[in-house]
Amino acid sequence: MGTDVIVAGAGPAGLMLAAELTLAGAEVVVVDRAPERSGQSRALNLQPRSVEVFALRGLLEPVLDRAQAKVRDGHFFGQTLSYTELDTDHPYQLVIPQADTELILEARLAELGVKVRFGQELTALEQDEDGVSATVNGEVIRAKYLVGCDGGRSAVRKLAGIGFPGTDGHGWGVVADVVVATGDPSVRSDWSSMRDVLPKRSASENGFGGMIPLGRPGLYRLVFGDLTSPLPDRAAPITDEEFQAGLRRFYGSLEVSEVRWRSRFTDAARQAERYRAGRVLLAGDAAHIHFPVGGQGLNLGIQDAMNLGWKLAAVLKGHSTISLLDTYESERHPVAARVLDTTRTHSLLAQPENAGARRLFADLAVLPAANHHLANMVSGLDIRYPMTGSPHRLLGTRFRGLRLPEGQGLLLSDDPRNRDLARHWEPRLTVAPDISTLPSPYGAGVLVRPDGYICWVEGDEPLKHALHTWFGAP
Repeated sequence: MGTDVIVAGAGPAGLMLAAELTLAGAEVVVVDRAPERSGQSRALNLQPRSVEVFALRGLLEPVLDRAQAKVRDGHFFGQTLSYTELDTDHPYQLVIPQADTELILEARLAELGVKVRFGQELTALEQDEDGVSATVNGEVIRAKYLVGCDGGRSAVRKLAGIGFPGTDGHGWGVVADVVVATGDPSVRSDWSSMRDVLPKRSASENGFGGMIPLGRPGLYRLVFGDLTSPLPDRAAPITDEEFQAGLRRFYGSLEVSEVRWRSRFTDAARQAERYRAGRVLLAGDAAHIHFPVGGQGLNLGIQDAMNLGWKLAAVLKGHSTISLLDTYESERHPVAARVLDTTRTHSLLAQPENAGARRLFADLAVLPAANHHLANMVSGLDIRYPMTGSPHRLLGTRFRGLRLPEGQGLLLSDDPRNRDLARHWEPRLTVAPDISTLPSPYGAGVLVRPDGYICWVEGDEPLKHALHTWFGAP
């Protein structure tokens, strides 16, 4: 059996990547070791940039249909971060269980003719100059490329010999979906701000916790933990005694009648030393893990997939050289590294000896400029990829309010010479017939990549160079 790409792992990153590749005309096989989709809520949010990504691909409507709340802020070490002034059409987080996000992406993939192969475990791989041979449930599948989206314990990463340096976990946490008595006055049944769900006790008391409504009567996401105490054995089951002690610590006499599922996590932070080894690549948690505070992990993986998909497809189609694929790591590795830095900061601030730093941070975080900076960072809206050319303030930033449902690039220019030139790259990009409605910040014209980022601004370097760089040969 042969294909263009094997995607190992059918979580949000793997599904988004498979959809992007298929949209661009690549043949994809998606395998996942789980016998079926778990249905567990896991991650709970889409940050503003990920909401923009779903809108970019015409997927926002089904997301909104399943979303349980719009939350107008984020948080950083217990300090709320206002999203209302951010430069976006979507200044909010969408509360949507990971299981629902996966269902939406899997449905899109099915529309494109690809079905996930559950119960299929990748156990070996060999690669040569022409491709990769992966052993899946004893069957050898031949592909031109293999992408590991198979989580923090990624088999693909280990088999490819890619190091995973970082810091071990020193603190711990427990996450669970629980049912409590409907109408219990100690917890809210709805929410629109992080202030509504942050725990009653402060992080300075060496613990963290939260109780988040999950959109159904009595159903909540419970999170609690401690970043200063010795790390329990992560492989050990969470006993009823441990669970009840954590519940009492933050919510007193709150009665839990049912625990749907529960799991342990740590504040370990690791990142793959490289995102590509020959014809094997990594995305999502296979490439980076971190303390899940702030709700950034799922969003980081979705945006890895958006960055990689169109580039890998362009190389597969022969439109671009391998140098385009190299930009995946150069653009995404620093983004994940910064997320790891921010989540490590949470752990550092929680330590008892850093009480002075906590007080200083609390003072700074409420200042409008500092709060806005942190909000842009956590929301994913401030990402700016390095681009060649003059340091125009728009170059490398996202084009807001855009829809590219077919996954092409886009040229907006009022210069007929630029439009005539760009048509040699159709249908890999669309030449807009009218830019009269172009928002004023974008000036006379821009070239936008399939992932929604601006790679050329009118008046900058010649358009031809940018077209060749990002869209390959005409």
